[in-house]
Amino acid sequence: MEREPMRIREGYLVKKGSMFNTWKPMWVVLLEDGIEFYKRKADNSPKGMIPLKGSSIHSPCQDFGKRMFVFKLTVAKQQDHFFQAAYLEERDAWVRDIKKAIHHIDGGQRFARKSTRKSIRLPETINLSALYLSMKDPEKGIKELKLEKDKRVFNHCFTGTCVIDWLVSSSSVRNRREGLLLASSLLSEGYLQPAGDTSKAAAEGLSDAPFLDLSDAYYYFPDSGFFCEGYSSDDDVVLKEEFRGTIVKQGCLLKQGHRRKNWKVRKFVLRDDPAYLHYYDPAGGEEPLGAIHLRGCVVTAVEDMPDTKKRDDDNILFEIITANEIHYYLQAASSTERTEWIKAIQSVARTGK
Repeated sequence: MEREPMRIREGYLVKKGSMFNTWKPMWVVLLEDGIEFYKRKADNSPKGMIPLKGSSIHSPCQDFGKRMFVFKLTVAKQQDHFFQAAYLEERDAWVRDIKKAIHHIDGGQRFARKSTRKSIRLPETINLSALYLSMKDPEKGIKELKLEKDKRVFNHCFTGTCVIDWLVSSSSVRNRREGLLLASSLLSEGYLQPAGDTSKAAAEGLSDAPFLDLSDAYYYFPDSGFFCEGYSSDDDVVLKEEFRGTIVKQGCLLKQGHRRKNWKVRKFVLRDDPAYLHYYDPAGGEEPLGAIHLRGCVVTAVEDMPDTKKRDDDNILFEIITANEIHYYLQAASSTERTEWIKAIQSVARTGK
């Protein structure tokens, strides 16, 4: 029976059309022998497939000066395909895995993902369900804490280092390397959940290991009552939940209007459940002026926009393309703030409802 090709990486990217200069969000799947792209993640059949044998990849790609983090894949028939990632680290991760896949297929080898499982065998007696109950024991289990990071407060959670420390001290594993494997299994089975950008990025495949033995990587038990609160950029007061979702990030951005193409300052509040980016009049008002549904969206940095009046000389722009292909253009105050917004929106788009 023929083996199914391994899925190496998958996620939303912006892809340039092959005939027209249009950029659309696509769910992209990197396989051992090719790249499939779908209009939506839930689609059963791909819109197209790019073979990797004999291909070459070019990054950074400067063919489109207004778009950042673009890479180009040139197939054996000298046809070019262009993809845009949301930020630098994501682009480099895609390029690294595509290069590795091309190298292996051209050399007649099977793709082998770097893994912490190498030379590590867990005891066969480990029961994840029983281990989970032990971890939650009020007396001897992992202590749930209130942690602060990136102007957010994470309630009822703990660090990746605490998890590995507990696994070692309770004799559940023999060393920290084995603890990483066991913690990754708990994460993949849903007994642990990532909280915050660092742990979420690792769980989504943007790191060598899905679980991180780090003091700034946060996790929580799914039935622990975990919730996150965000600080206001104005007065550092903790904001309580509005609507159903917890506030992931908030602050003022410039937003381009859809009709008049004029730019106005709006206060934006990013929530994770449901995955919405609400915007308000910064002068006040409890009711939002509108909302951008983020589930399945693609967000990318852009350098400039044609056919529009510039707000000022510092165009720190980024673009949100929703699942139904509505384009929103926003401007941050700095490149650092733009990257923070992109990563936060991307995280909510992948995990929010």
